[in-house]
This record gives sequence, structure tokens and C-alpha cells, in this order.
Amino acid sequence: MKYLVFIYGKAGGSSPEKQLQGLRDLTKLKDELARSGELVSAEGLTLPGDGRIVQVRGGERVVTDGPFGEAKEQLAGFFMVDVVDDERAQQLAARVSAVVDDRVELRGTVLSG
Repeated sequence: MKYLVFIYGKAGGSSPEKQLQGLRDLTKLKDELARSGELVSAEGLTLPGDGRIVQVRGGERVVTDGPFGEAKEQLAGFFMVDVVDDERAQQLAARVSAVVDDRVELRGTVLSG
């Protein structure tokens, strides 16, 4: 079963040193999950100001540059894992939560191959 663990970040939420250590710890977890065969993908995302909204209006593509609505938290990255059951997904989500020292969102996938 495939799951996404969404990691959220707060703008200016921690010191650069703490952010760097968090990246090291997430990379260590990523490598461990790759070795176990449970990792499908894991990525950090660029800042929200680098994002764009893409939509079709009247048959034409419309692209709107960021930044977007003010929010305290922004999607910062994700782990996609392929695990035996929901319990294992929850265990891994808890490990990610411990590394980032904040809550994460765990969601199963629907259209996985």
C-alpha cells in the first residue's frame, strides 16, 4: 500500500542550524527507507513564492505566479512509501514527525500502480 507523508513548514520557524540538522536527519531516514525497499520517493519543495498556479480557462492555459495566500504553514516536502499496512505507514509518519518536530499528514493513495 502506498502512502504520502506530507511535511509542513512554518516560515521562519527554526534556526538555520536546526533546519540543516533536520535535513540531515530526513536524508538519513530516506536512505534507510531506500535500503528497506519501502521508499518510493522523497522530496523537499521550493519556497511557495517560487510556485505557480496553472489552470485552464476558456480552453486557454493561465499561469499565475506566487506568492499565494498568507498561511502560517506551507507544504515543505513529502515521503512516498510503499508499506505492508497502515500500521507501518503510521510508524514511519511518526518517525518523520519526530525528525521535523511537528505534525505531519499521512494519506493513502488511490490511483497507484
